[in-house]
Amino acid sequence: MAEEATYDVVIIGGGAAGLAASIYSVRAMLKTLVIERTALGGQILYTGEIENYPGFPEPIGGPELAMLYAKQATRFGVEFQYDTITHLELEGPIKKLIGEEGEYTAKTVIITSGGEHNKLEVPGEEEFSGRGVSYCATCDGNFFRDQDVTVVGGGDAAMDEGLYLTRMTNSVTVVHRREELRASKILQERAFGNPKMSFVWNSAIKEIKGNGDVGSIVVENLKTGELSERETTGVFVYIGFHPINDFMIGAIDLDPAGHVVTDIQMQTSVPGVFAAGDVRTYSERQLANAVGDGVAAALAAYRYISEG
Repeated sequence: MAEEATYDVVIIGGGAAGLAASIYSVRAMLKTLVIERTALGGQILYTGEIENYPGFPEPIGGPELAMLYAKQATRFGVEFQYDTITHLELEGPIKKLIGEEGEYTAKTVIITSGGEHNKLEVPGEEEFSGRGVSYCATCDGNFFRDQDVTVVGGGDAAMDEGLYLTRMTNSVTVVHRREELRASKILQERAFGNPKMSFVWNSAIKEIKGNGDVGSIVVENLKTGELSERETTGVFVYIGFHPINDFMIGAIDLDPAGHVVTDIQMQTSVPGVFAAGDVRTYSERQLANAVGDGVAAALAAYRYISEG
């Protein structure tokens, strides 16, 4: 007798993409499980206030919005399990997910494990996360109007986000470990030509200080070892972003940066396995995009099961 799957859909990751997928999946009468390793909400848990999400004319706190997502999913009957998935077995019609706490089987899998910003790993970074330390200028820039902020990094993301910040802040100081930028030439030209942007070369942040909110940074000159303290109200960190993909390496196709390769319907290289949100290739890393991805993945999973 053939093995039967415990769930129609298992979703790996309880961020915005995963919770959106779960709501659409369970409303399609599919038995749905969301597996989350830490806390429901994903990256929005680290955003102090969200004011660019449609339907909320007043800003809403990231943790508060995450709670609303989870409450809505629970009301529709989504099941939740806290576990860390370590391995996927995706051959055949029944997909098996192996976690630290147990094993799960499903007809379809939606991967919404997201990603993580590379951290500075310096004192004060975690303490002031959401209170001056940010990894998303598009999300948080408006909270720093007419203030002096700092961008850490020298690549395209750092220049892109730094230029964005010049639209509302008083000044943007870029702190970079090297003596030249890694960003594309056109972004470098725009950055150097912007009167609001200045650069601190061959330097790294050693500490982020403040009282409730960020007030200053301690910067080390990597050539001389000299330490200096600079006033700033915001620290925007762009030293890389990596998808959470360790459990799926070898099981599905990834791009050179480790993101899951999908088509427009969120289908991966394995039939019946979908991916959505920050973990997939070409993600914009925006909340609204993640929700849309999750919805598309859930509808694709429904069609896959219905047509099977």
